[in-house]
Amino acid sequence: MYDNWEDLEKSILECKKCRLCTNRTNIVFGQGNKKARLMFIGEGPGADEDKQGIPFVGKAGQLMNNAFQALEINREDVYIANIVKCRPPSNRVPEDDEVQTCLNYLRNQVILIKPKIIVLLGSTALKNILGKEYGITAVRGNWMEKNGIKYMPTWHPAALLRDENKKIEFWQDLKEAKKYIDNNIDWEGKN
Repeated sequence: MYDNWEDLEKSILECKKCRLCTNRTNIVFGQGNKKARLMFIGEGPGADEDKQGIPFVGKAGQLMNNAFQALEINREDVYIANIVKCRPPSNRVPEDDEVQTCLNYLRNQVILIKPKIIVLLGSTALKNILGKEYGITAVRGNWMEKNGIKYMPTWHPAALLRDENKKIEFWQDLKEAKKYIDNNIDWEGKN
């Protein structure tokens, strides 16, 4: 584990620990406030993210940005990362060995950020952070807690592109996370 961002970021730049490195254009490390009280974790980069090296900039990211804007969440106030840092071929779900390779980077990000709330975007994030026994349909929208961090599992924004009905639930879940921070936590990280 690294105790500073510079060493952590340097350690991943040359990463060739799994097969995902063979097709990547960019490592998508994460983006946002490194002292964020609110963090979002998704599955992995898509084509647009791989091209730009920034998480959630494609169509799913645009949906997320629209929700942020409507809820008055400033993207610069949160931190956004993924379970894996390189794009899986054809946007497939990352395989277990790929996830295990990247999880230490993500754990280190969480340790350095010290978020109070993490919104888990989709099944891959949920299962790899809170446990394989959880299904997104069953726990979506319900607060969970682990190691002093509150978690709000919700749909991955890409799922909203396939099923319009999930947009309302996604919106409600983000609204609940924002409400919790507004009522209990200083956005600037003083508590």
